[in-house]
Amino acid sequence: MKKRRKNEEMKLGDLLKSFVDENKLDTKGLNQVKVRDVWNSQMGPAIERYTTNLMLKKDTLYVQLSSSVLREELSYGKEKIIRNLNEEIGQQLISKLVLR
Repeated sequence: MKKRRKNEEMKLGDLLKSFVDENKLDTKGLNQVKVRDVWNSQMGPAIERYTTNLMLKKDTLYVQLSSSVLREELSYGKEKIIRNLNEEIGQQLISKLVLR
């Protein structure tokens, strides 16, 4: 990667990505945070309220919900939820969604 001059502008997201890449930092923890943020923004405050735990293991997103009715409703749209989350993240990070 070429070195940037001090006065060259760069978006914060691009700067963080280049920092992670250059320093070969583990993105596992960063992906956990990213998935949580995207889940909350995509699903909205009502669903966020019922989400008690969210965990990404490999390519599977485990979501624990405190409402069995909501869990049932969301189970019908799993593919769409996965597609929307991956689109917002900008990569194919999630391939399976498990609602608990």
